Amino acid sequence: MDLKTVDHLLTTTRSVRKRLDLERPVPPELIEECIELAIQAPTGSNSQNWHFLVVTDADKKREIAGYYKPPLREYLNTLEGAEPRYPEGDPRRAQEARVYDSAWYLAEHLHEVPVHLIGCVEGRVETAGPLAQASLYGSILPALWSLMLALRSRGLGSAWTTLHLSAEAQIAKLLGMPENITQAALLPIAYFTGEEFKPARRIPGREVTSWNTWGARR
Repeated sequence: MDLKTVDHLLTTTRSVRKRLDLERPVPPELIEECIELAIQAPTGSNSQNWHFLVVTDADKKREIAGYYKPPLREYLNTLEGAEPRYPEGDPRRAQEARVYDSAWYLAEHLHEVPVHLIGCVEGRVETAGPLAQASLYGSILPALWSLMLALRSRGLGSAWTTLHLSAEAQIAKLLGMPENITQAALLPIAYFTGEEFKPARRIPGREVTSWNTWGARR
C-alpha cells in the first residue's frame, strides 16, 4: 500500500460543516459506489444487518432539519456563561468555539445539504447490557466510518451527527422505518469547497494509551 496516501486519507477526513457545497448536486451513483465500499467493513457474526437510508427529497430533509435544530440550541444555551470545559493548553479548548459555531451553521443549513444518509441497523438494544449494545452498534459504526472515508477520497465531505436521534421515532415514521430498526447516525453529504483539509490538533496518542494496567505508560 502507498502509506503516504492512506495516512493522508485517515488524518484529513474531517467533520465537514461550513464547507459543504450546498449548490452542487451529488450523483446517486457516487453514493451507491461508496456504500458498496462501506459494506466491506466488519459486521458482528457476519449478520450484515445494516441499512443505509438516503434522503434527497427536499420536504423530508426540511422536516429532519426541523427536528435537528432544537436539541442543538438547547445544548448550546447550557454552555453560555459556563466555565471552559478544558484547561489552558488542552487542544480541545482552542477548538471549542469554532466547533460550536460550525455545528450551528450546519443546523441552520441542514435542509440545504444535497444528501442526508442515515445509517441503520436491525434490532433494538435500549434495555440490553453492554455486550448486546456493543455488538449491535459494532455492526454499523465501522461501515459508516468506511463510508466517510470513501466519500472523502472522492471529493465529498460529511459529518458524523446524532442530534436527530432526539426525534428518532418521528423521523422513523417520516421515512417509513420498521419498528425494529435502530438509527445510528446521520451523515449530511456534499462536495466540499475550498482547499485541502489538514490534520486536526489532538491530544497525543501516548497520553490516552495504557499498557497492561490503566494509566500505565510505556
